[in-house]
Amino acid sequence: MFGRRGDERDAVLHCPACGLVIYDNPAPTASALVVRDGRLMLTRRARPPYEGMWDVPGGFVEPLEHPEQAVRRELFEETGLEIAVGPLIGIFTDVYGEDGVATFNLYYSASVLSGEARPADDVSEIGWFELAEIPLDEVAFENGREAIVTFVRKS
Repeated sequence: MFGRRGDERDAVLHCPACGLVIYDNPAPTASALVVRDGRLMLTRRARPPYEGMWDVPGGFVEPLEHPEQAVRRELFEETGLEIAVGPLIGIFTDVYGEDGVATFNLYYSASVLSGEARPADDVSEIGWFELAEIPLDEVAFENGREAIVTFVRKS
């Protein structure tokens, strides 16, 4: 049986029987703020958590995958678009859903290189929004809202 070792805030699980130690590290994600013709792309979530809400396209980084590679892969899977990854906009911490795992979220600026935008994978709709008209209250995750605000402020 697993139990906490030391202070509960340590987020370390320890099995006294075998000595296995598991650290509760955040899961890394990579997302892109894609702008085309002065409009920001948001995708509507087709799955929980926050199904039906807008989101910045991206996803979880796979083991040994560079975050820039992950964001290109995720954008192609979700939208069918090949992107050029630009500068890092920021890194924001959050939780995946109300009781989900902690996340460590990297946001890049990006532009479209090629492809035809089409919702796929866990996306049901693709929307393009003027920077002054982004529906922040309809964006799924706090880290996404923070990234959008940071991006718009720098633009």
